[in-house]
Amino acid sequence: MSRNLLLKGASCGVLMAVAFAMGAGAQEKKDSDKKKDQKLVVTGTPVVESAEPPADSTTEGSVTVGGEKIAYRAVAGTLTVGSTDSQDAMLGLDGKMLPDTGVKAPDPEKPEEATATARMFYVAYFKKDAPAGRPVTFLYNGGPGSATMWLHMGSFGPKRVVTTDAQHDEAAPYKIVNNDYSLLDVSDVVFIDAPGTGFSRIMGEDKEKAFWGVDQDAHAFDRFIRRFLTKFNRWNSPKYLMGESYGTPRSAVLSAVLQNVDLNGIVLLSQILSFDNSIDGPKWNPGVDQAYALGLPTFAASAFYHHKLLTQPAALEPFLAEVEQYALGDYMSALLKGSELPEASKQAVAEKLHQYTGLPVAYLMRANLRVTGAAFSKQLQLDDETTTGRLDTRYKGPDIDPLSSDAEYDPQSNAISSAYTAALNHYMRTDLKYGENQTYKPGAYEDPDFTWDLRHQPPGGPPANQQWGGTNVMPDLAYTMKSNPKMKVMLAGGYYDLATPYFEGKFEMHHLQIPQKLQANISYHYYQSGHMVYVNEDVLKQFHADVAAFIRGTEDGK
Repeated sequence: MSRNLLLKGASCGVLMAVAFAMGAGAQEKKDSDKKKDQKLVVTGTPVVESAEPPADSTTEGSVTVGGEKIAYRAVAGTLTVGSTDSQDAMLGLDGKMLPDTGVKAPDPEKPEEATATARMFYVAYFKKDAPAGRPVTFLYNGGPGSATMWLHMGSFGPKRVVTTDAQHDEAAPYKIVNNDYSLLDVSDVVFIDAPGTGFSRIMGEDKEKAFWGVDQDAHAFDRFIRRFLTKFNRWNSPKYLMGESYGTPRSAVLSAVLQNVDLNGIVLLSQILSFDNSIDGPKWNPGVDQAYALGLPTFAASAFYHHKLLTQPAALEPFLAEVEQYALGDYMSALLKGSELPEASKQAVAEKLHQYTGLPVAYLMRANLRVTGAAFSKQLQLDDETTTGRLDTRYKGPDIDPLSSDAEYDPQSNAISSAYTAALNHYMRTDLKYGENQTYKPGAYEDPDFTWDLRHQPPGGPPANQQWGGTNVMPDLAYTMKSNPKMKVMLAGGYYDLATPYFEGKFEMHHLQIPQKLQANISYHYYQSGHMVYVNEDVLKQFHADVAAFIRGTEDGK
């Protein structure tokens, strides 16, 4: 079982600690601590990361979008960033210490003793013969700890891997095709792997502490973007950020630390900015009940999709509007009363929730009207011996343990992870001519030192360094919007996303600490898909149209 925190399950890399939210985290932490206490004895020469970055690879290709053939130049390579601004300023674009710094270069025989640096891998696609001032969009997945192979091979790159929507396909060979919905028709695109993922590597003393954290991560991306703008002379181009899942809080923090770099726009895909809103972990955060209310519309959408409702509504969106109103009205009011809620009122709420979710009234009463995402995935189709997907509840798979209280895995992640992993590795080496003798890491989760931020561990709850209660980057996005009032924000998501429920994103945007007039700078786009909206080709087509319109409407600072 994966340890991704936010975005993808298995190797997908964008989840809120699936294993930990399901109660498996404590044992994993103990096992990890045991490994750290053991001394590894080896013979021969130890293998260390090379101080010399691999050479960039430049190739050419074309993609047809909307009937237009677009010739492009692709650059696959790395940029080395420092772990502090002062250290970063002493590094050249080649990642080596500048000769006039007066600082002694690190001993190449002892790279582990050098000040921490991150060699960040990227693939940039530039439209050939494009006029100066063409927009550039920086894209990344989340996790935290995920590589960006999902957006790269599924959304807006020139190639995409084909997977059957809401199904688990046969094994390889997988089909890699021209991406009819590449964003290259309106913007150059840059896919970035976070430090320690993909072909990105971290090195030096205390390298994990230097890059694996909310602020450390954002500063690394900040330094990367500045170096990229310098290397390719794109400082005067319209600039956009697009992050998925944990990539959305990264974008919020990153936008605030990109001092003197005004952005034209930010695309937030499958958003979570306040982790108190996560439907994965509210039981470890008692008294903060709004996550249950914000997850209810996704429960309803999922029950609608799988025909688990007593009466099937005629259409999804009007039904969800009704559920949203109930969620923030009578349901939230009932939750806030806690033990003071009269038994008759509790019964009435349970019966209403049954109408909206298909879950048995008796179960809802035993759950005290509070159902987490993992519990819902387990219970919705339990009578059919089926587990419901988490990243995309349209997916389903065989139930593993009928006696467990929570889902043991994510059928959506299992359905597509192999295809994306195989496609990325094949495409990288065959088309982009990069990665020979290197390992592409879909995520950093298998690293025994991987951790992200420290939190209090409640009795029986997730390990302290793997939970997110209290982390809230809404102030960062609000700061950026107030500092740059012309910047626009596009919020996008899927109705069937149980990792970052769509109503949660709406709620957060309407609670930003910004003047009312700046609410007009936010646009909302929701689709009948899941966390990775682009796995549904019809939705990908509309998503492309919406993002392309967003860029066209903002590239001139309108």
